[in-house]
Amino acid sequence: MSDKPQIKLSEAVVLIDAAFLNFVITDMKGYFEKTLQRPLQDIDLSTLVTFLTLDAGISGENNEVQFFFIYDQESGRLQNCYPADLQNELNGVAFQSPYGEYSFASVPSEGMVSRGDLFMDLLAIVADSADVKKMMVISYNEEYGHKVTNFLNEVKEKEVIQFRMDEPESVIEYKWDMLAFPIMQALGIKAEELQ
Repeated sequence: MSDKPQIKLSEAVVLIDAAFLNFVITDMKGYFEKTLQRPLQDIDLSTLVTFLTLDAGISGENNEVQFFFIYDQESGRLQNCYPADLQNELNGVAFQSPYGEYSFASVPSEGMVSRGDLFMDLLAIVADSADVKKMMVISYNEEYGHKVTNFLNEVKEKEVIQFRMDEPESVIEYKWDMLAFPIMQALGIKAEELQ
């Protein structure tokens, strides 16, 4: 018997560092409001996660996708998003998208371990699960990205997609995609505005 915690996971799992998501959304919203000289809408989280999964290749209509938000005391609310409260609004809830059921769980670090260490622990649990076929990862690369890269390079039995804000600095053994694009779509920025 394994001493690792066994959690029932879906075939598709998304791990999100809430502090990083907050940083990127706040930064991008401020930048594009100045550039486009207009206010941008707050992000409907269901729209953002749908764009993310589409970019990751989720298609069809009967998918089950689990989202895990890892957060600390400073990142318990998603900035410029609704719903926003990770503990009270986004823990243990789900919604039906055109692509299947999307469920949310929020995992606080609560000072026991750092947010980065908790992210790595959950990454190991997801990678170890026989249930999971596709992993989507949004980590805080400026804080602990080298650990994530090293870890994901060793994951062989699953499809892995990492959403990032910049190109990987070294050769990677998995897919990556630009996080900016689904966030821009969710903020209501149109392609023709960027010409």
